[in-house]
Amino acid sequence: MSWAERRRAFIIAIIIAMGVTIAALVFMAVWYQAPTCTDGVQNQDEAGVDCGGSCPYLCSAQAQQPTVRFVTALPGAGGRTDVVAYIDNPNANAAVQGAPYTVEVYGPEATVLARFSGTVDLPPRSTVPIFIPSVYQGDGSVRNSFLTFDPSSMRWFASTDVPPVLPVSDIQVVGTTTPRVTATLSNPTPNTLYNVKVVASVFDSSGNVIAASQTIVPRVGPQASADMTFMWDAPFTGVPAKEEIVPVLPIVHP
Repeated sequence: MSWAERRRAFIIAIIIAMGVTIAALVFMAVWYQAPTCTDGVQNQDEAGVDCGGSCPYLCSAQAQQPTVRFVTALPGAGGRTDVVAYIDNPNANAAVQGAPYTVEVYGPEATVLARFSGTVDLPPRSTVPIFIPSVYQGDGSVRNSFLTFDPSSMRWFASTDVPPVLPVSDIQVVGTTTPRVTATLSNPTPNTLYNVKVVASVFDSSGNVIAASQTIVPRVGPQASADMTFMWDAPFTGVPAKEEIVPVLPIVHP
């Protein structure tokens, strides 16, 4: 091969290499997508599809599902039925925001009288009360109530942060025909809290919940307190022995 032929071959090789490089760059720009936590593929350091590793959400196997400590239907005046439940999150390092749940109220012969769907935040290693007023309104006899979660819709994320503890003091039960429970909510944080949801549950000496209610405290200033009142329009179904008043604060996904 002459010097001119070698030079021509070298130039052609350079042109081909440049063409291949340009084609590869165009392909990468048009078709290639970098791995993400929302691409529906297990890649990067993920433990599952779009979960675990550096992704914000945990895989379902990395978190224990919440448990329902109890769910109780409470009769009220005028055929109204309320429901109160306590939910336990056993995970010390995992939380879920807006966990969807369903409550069903059953009458005789397993007849569904009412169904309600909602969401609840579950901070790490916590017990969260849920109060649902007027789940059922009617003359049917309520026999059972159940609360269930859909594990496939639970989006757990790694967290050890828990909402601040808001102490409750000066709890008093007043009246019997239309009883009331009064208490004081304190805010030890340096921040003003707005629209704090608080659930009150009343238990008898056997540990059964006999009444429940909920209120919203519009504002609690930093290092301040606010009075609360929970009211019922019918007598308790038993003798009150213990009151639990629990503020329910939302959690924020980091």
